[in-house]
Amino acid sequence: MKLRGSEIVVSALEDAGARFTFGIPGTHNIELYDALDESSVLPVLVTDEQGASFMADGVSRSSDTVGVVNVVPGAGVTHCLSGVAEAFMDNVPIVVLACGIRRDSTKAFQLHDIDQAALLAPITKAVLRPKTAAEIYPLVRQALDLARSGAPGPVAVEIPADFYMLTQDVDELAYAPTPADPPRASAAELDAAADLLNHARRPILYLGAGARGAGGHLVELADRLGAPVATTIQGKGVFPETHPLWMWCGLGASTPRFVRAIESDCDAMLAIGCRFSEVGTASYGFTPPANLVHVDIDQHALNRNFPARIAVRADAAAFVRGLVPLLAPRETGTTPWKEQIASGQRDVREAWAKDTSDARVTPAAFFAALERLAPEAIYTTDSGNGTFLAMEHLRLDGPGRFLAPVDYSCMGYAVPAAVGAKLANPGRDVIALAGDGALLMTGLETLTAAQYEAAPLVCVLRDGELAQIAQFQRTALDRDTCSVLPPYSVEHFAATTGAAYLKLGADAEIDRVLRAGFERTRQGRVVMVEVAIDYSRKTYFTRGVMTTNFWRLPLAERLRMLARAVTRRLR
Repeated sequence: MKLRGSEIVVSALEDAGARFTFGIPGTHNIELYDALDESSVLPVLVTDEQGASFMADGVSRSSDTVGVVNVVPGAGVTHCLSGVAEAFMDNVPIVVLACGIRRDSTKAFQLHDIDQAALLAPITKAVLRPKTAAEIYPLVRQALDLARSGAPGPVAVEIPADFYMLTQDVDELAYAPTPADPPRASAAELDAAADLLNHARRPILYLGAGARGAGGHLVELADRLGAPVATTIQGKGVFPETHPLWMWCGLGASTPRFVRAIESDCDAMLAIGCRFSEVGTASYGFTPPANLVHVDIDQHALNRNFPARIAVRADAAAFVRGLVPLLAPRETGTTPWKEQIASGQRDVREAWAKDTSDARVTPAAFFAALERLAPEAIYTTDSGNGTFLAMEHLRLDGPGRFLAPVDYSCMGYAVPAAVGAKLANPGRDVIALAGDGALLMTGLETLTAAQYEAAPLVCVLRDGELAQIAQFQRTALDRDTCSVLPPYSVEHFAATTGAAYLKLGADAEIDRVLRAGFERTRQGRVVMVEVAIDYSRKTYFTRGVMTTNFWRLPLAERLRMLARAVTRRLR
């Protein structure tokens, strides 16, 4: 049969269950956009290709659909690289349709001609390049499967422009997936892990995003062990945060005192679906006990940052299902943990409640209202204080609700990721927590949201500076350099993109303003809320990172930094 390559790609996307592509059309891929216009896959026009990759990321993190980026060669690819790198480092499955230059021409110096495969290779699981039209369909299908499999991540497919434009002779559109069962723990590995945990006096659970597939079995595991539970930032919500054994997102120096006290009394750790990354551990601010059982689907994560007594490459769900029956129930010893956790959580809430402001918006009151008014909401955050405030204040009972740029920590994530999440979950409230610096990078994607009637509530955390960096600078250097923003009007920004505007200036206004915001977003109107957030109290995370890094310095450097800070304060 005769088909254009563009039609073949669309058939592959439809058959694989893709729902959206994100990008900007150009001369090289207009045939693909033409074919998408008659398909069940919605092509979304973005304002910048960086937004395209963040939107695809938001789709993938918040749903069972893989987000697809659809870009022209050269500039389209380079513009989307930040979002691709974020997906790569955060293990998020997306597919990049990276259109290539024409291969049916022998001419040099073609438009957009760069070695984009070389750019994509280090930040993708694979770059696939069909040599013939017959390979297009199976390679696109393979890309979508590969993105999901094993340790998830982005996959790129570079299809030359001439394949899109010209009619191709193709016998059939066929794809024979290679069955690949996820790795499973052996009986010996399960027995060894169970033996270590059964003989531990007080084990602790540490769960990352890779544990998501284990679902409710994680609760059964914690109850059987009677073990306190901490998660990574990306793992927020994989274990219900209202459960009496859940403690905190994080361990060590970046946590409240009660978490550190419990952690110090534990003699074994079962870590599942985590890599002990720099951000996830608040700059490696804790060391697991020697009796560490580390389970991850990615072999490269095991024994990389911390040596494990037992390292198991396995799918989290299969491992937990196999382990639970081998564990001896611990009825005794569970209640003290629960009481200590409940008391610690209560102390934290009381401390937050005392730290109020008449002139600005208190984070504890703000996040409590968001949870109360939108109990099933999906949150997207940006690199910096917004992520850590939300991580510490929100209590989420399920995965896929906290979408944050963590290991690549790319600014500008919140707004476009919220657009992708809202498109994939039209019946859910989606809340973007955007810093006022990050809004300047990708905030124009609220225009995209308005165009496609994907209406998140965009909360602009407004303090006039790059807050996380400014806090670091003032503490260590007693000055801020290039971290104070030029003034701009959020109200005018909202008007430019067609979003409604609301101003939230103090705690007394929180319920009224947020109710009005949700009323409009639920009617399909994008709303931008300017929140005069009070950043005066540093998060546990920020204090922990600063403390950890300070004491890691050589003594001479610590003395130099202290002397400089004191001298500058006396000037």
